[in-house]
Amino acid sequence: MVTFAEEILAKVSGEKVEAGDIVDASVDVAMSHDNAALVIKKFEEIGVKKVWDANKIVIILDHRVPANTIKTAEAHKKIRDFVRKHGIKNFYDINKGICHQVMIEEGHAMPEKLIVGTDSHTTSYGALGAFSTGIGATEMAAVWATGKIWLRVPESYKIKIEGNLPEMVFSKDIILHIIKHMRSDGANYKSCEFYGSLAKKMSLASKITIANMSMEMGAKVAVFPQKEYDGIYEKEFTFDVSDLNPQIACPHAVDNVKDVAEVEGKEINQAVLGSCTNGRMEDLRIAADILKGKKIADGVRMLVFPASMKIYKEALKEGIIETFLEAGALVLNPGCGPCLGAHEGILASNEVAIASTNRNFKGRMGSREAEVYLASPATVAASALKGEITDPRNVG
Repeated sequence: MVTFAEEILAKVSGEKVEAGDIVDASVDVAMSHDNAALVIKKFEEIGVKKVWDANKIVIILDHRVPANTIKTAEAHKKIRDFVRKHGIKNFYDINKGICHQVMIEEGHAMPEKLIVGTDSHTTSYGALGAFSTGIGATEMAAVWATGKIWLRVPESYKIKIEGNLPEMVFSKDIILHIIKHMRSDGANYKSCEFYGSLAKKMSLASKITIANMSMEMGAKVAVFPQKEYDGIYEKEFTFDVSDLNPQIACPHAVDNVKDVAEVEGKEINQAVLGSCTNGRMEDLRIAADILKGKKIADGVRMLVFPASMKIYKEALKEGIIETFLEAGALVLNPGCGPCLGAHEGILASNEVAIASTNRNFKGRMGSREAEVYLASPATVAASALKGEITDPRNVG
């Protein structure tokens, strides 16, 4: 009788384990993005001459692409020099996409593998059944040097998602609803296993959204397991979403969640569609269906960031990019820029944005005097049309 976390960490450590144990685990894949420059600095301080396994390291430039400052450009150059020196073939430059999407598209994220990444939303690969979690740059430097990491075996939560999705309610609404219930610290260092009749029917894109945002309730791991486990769970939850309304996270906390209807009418300046949370074809199609043949409201800047260049090309072939352009949106290269307030779409003081991204902390997308609301692609698109926060069920 084991949980997902216990089974995987037993396999990668070669030990029999249970929740609370500390294991010395062998890493299957180590992912970094632009912050690889900091990892390199720490790695060089360790003093080893080569990385432990060049084939298991993946580096993807996505946070500030193309380079937005001289400092960023120098960091990117340092990374390119390092991957050449150490023969790291799994390097994806600025023209590939957001790290979490690229990891999945390129087959680096696989079921039942231990994947660590220098990004908190590395939990995304749990959608495929991986034990994937975020770590710091110093920890990653040690992984690059040794291929090993100490991990505490997390306690586990079993979360069942049941029912049928109502009209204009999506996986983003589900995870916001769950975070509202759990609060931002409700699953701190827990392994959250998702089951239930609705969870089984979800598309991969929808599962990624939930695994990605589970970090916002503190999850160490968020996984849709390949099988049902029978271990000891610290807590069990069931969420029947049959009557769920479209949800929105209000400033300045991801767990400050309300029904969209409660904040309808709030004027917006910017609408952001995309990110590692909601930038896949499923998301773009939902938004395009709402925007087709219409124009976004005067005074609203709508920015669209597909999660990868592969998705960008597919959306181009389907005519989705043209739909966005005709509606008055600005379609930009795949990347993380506006989500973290670093590049391409920073907010000014007193501006309001609605976004399909994953965080809305004070100052997250620019000025600390700006406000960010988080919602589904449907709610983002509907709000862009009206120029104010809008329940997507209220647009024809």
